[in-house]
Amino acid sequence: MKKLVVLVSIILVWACKEEPKTPSIADTMQTYTIEQMMDNEAIGGGSFSPDKSKLLISSNRSGIYNMYTVPAAGEQMEPLTKSDSTSIFAISYFPNDERILFRMDENGDEIYHIYLRETDGTHTDLSPEEGARANFYGWAKDKKSFFFASNKRDARYTDLHEMDIENFSSKMVYKNEDGHFLGGLSDDKKYLPLIKPINTNDADLYVYSMDDKSIVKINDNQSANGPEDFSPDGTALYYTTDDGSEFAQLMKYDIASKSKERVMTRSWDISGSYFTENGRYQVTYINEDAKNTIEIKEVATDKNIPLPTTAGMDISNVSFSDDETLMTFYAGGSHTPSNLYVYNLETKEQTQLTDVLNNEIAAQDLVNAEVIRYKSFDGLEIPAIYYKPHQATAEHKVPALVWVHGGPGGQSRQRFSSFIQY
Repeated sequence: MKKLVVLVSIILVWACKEEPKTPSIADTMQTYTIEQMMDNEAIGGGSFSPDKSKLLISSNRSGIYNMYTVPAAGEQMEPLTKSDSTSIFAISYFPNDERILFRMDENGDEIYHIYLRETDGTHTDLSPEEGARANFYGWAKDKKSFFFASNKRDARYTDLHEMDIENFSSKMVYKNEDGHFLGGLSDDKKYLPLIKPINTNDADLYVYSMDDKSIVKINDNQSANGPEDFSPDGTALYYTTDDGSEFAQLMKYDIASKSKERVMTRSWDISGSYFTENGRYQVTYINEDAKNTIEIKEVATDKNIPLPTTAGMDISNVSFSDDETLMTFYAGGSHTPSNLYVYNLETKEQTQLTDVLNNEIAAQDLVNAEVIRYKSFDGLEIPAIYYKPHQATAEHKVPALVWVHGGPGGQSRQRFSSFIQY
């Protein structure tokens, strides 16, 4: 199905005007250089240590991405690596100790390898094959191994491998000879979702049996289909599809009976869904008017839990500790870059762990976007993202800039952009 095309209108530049009786934000606003506006810290990740006392993140605060730890209590970040040439991205703590997995390429060649960092700071390349790219695919349920995808056998194809974390030997568990994209393996290691792209929007979705090597196509019609997660008991695959609908909906495919049922629809695209480690919660992402909204359902009660309060900001991403007592989330908006928080689901306490906005920028000078709609030549309603400067009014007009995004497959989003704010 066709996706909505979103145009972004940006209104910038300042204008002289008479002094009002009551000072406003526009009167006290500063002007900034592009260097100042671009100099915000970027962070990613948030893997809990086994004792939940700290989190593992990536940050470019040094000018290039390195790994850091940040205490869950919200204290000072500590660097684990100090690279000045190649970006280093955190993957995860080990499940039962403070060894770390991270990924790194060779000075920007984007051929990433997976590395082990020992507790003494030494590191080892776990995927040393020259010219081969490796991607982490998650820990096994028993935490004795992890999965990774690699094209070391054939540069054209990505196979799935499993690596034992006692001796770091690996074995191929799926040989990909048909150019499929790989989904996440079920917890019992019995089923693997496979995706066969048709075009930039549509794809066929399959379930592959690791036991008897059989493969079953799930979708009946050409449509956009993507695997999300297996049910906690491993009997069903949840997936998104826009088959028969303007918007992507969440479906449940029963593996034994090959039956399908619709489990969630919204008046927007459902963009993702997953279960937490022990299946207590199901997290679903919805692309609502060009920004993420999140629903977290407690599976036992079939009811959504309330999200933390974030004044003037939107929660864009969440993840959970393995015991499902703590949740990390990123909160930000079109007017502010996202920061990382930790939230205690039992006490409802939340702690901000990062502060990424350049301290030379006054937060109140930045502009919050709004979605507006206007009619096209044929009457079709077009959505656009509108950034109105604080100093712009009907009486004091200022010049405008129009930013047209690439389409029709792309979409502009209500997220922070240093360039647009500048």
